[in-house]
Amino acid sequence: MTSHDGNTAWFLAQLKPNCSHIAQKNLQRQGFRTFLPLEDVTLQKRGRFVTTKRPLFPGYIFVAIATADGEWRKINATTGITKLVSFGNAPAAVPHDIVAHLMERCSDNGTLLPLTVPKPGDSVVLTQGAFASFAAEVQSIEPDRRIWVLMDIMGGQTRVRVSADQLKSV
Repeated sequence: MTSHDGNTAWFLAQLKPNCSHIAQKNLQRQGFRTFLPLEDVTLQKRGRFVTTKRPLFPGYIFVAIATADGEWRKINATTGITKLVSFGNAPAAVPHDIVAHLMERCSDNGTLLPLTVPKPGDSVVLTQGAFASFAAEVQSIEPDRRIWVLMDIMGGQTRVRVSADQLKSV
């Protein structure tokens, strides 16, 4: 996923409600490059914890547009798109560095990766699974990047094995 070449700039398109994947598919069908950064979120549904992906910026998608072509007008008529974010009569380009840094922080499928891998002794909060929102302390890190954390549960310490993408530093 490249973020920049000399002829294109990144713009932000506002999505219709719950249309991120429809808009992305339609934009790509028209030949536009898109970038929809996602984050993993754990929710409780019907008494169970479910981890799903949701857009990092709900309601918006990045679109690469050839600046010389004036193709941006086609985007406003794309199914799933409300309009390009504009100031005045022309769409406003997103600074290249912002999109490049976001892309560096995402995996190949566009999911946001953790900033850094914690070190033993660091305080963290679990972001996914049955223990979402629980505070813990990193005990050790295995070669396969699995992390053992200690959590205080019911007055005692419990050792739990998690992956780095399930943790957020405190």
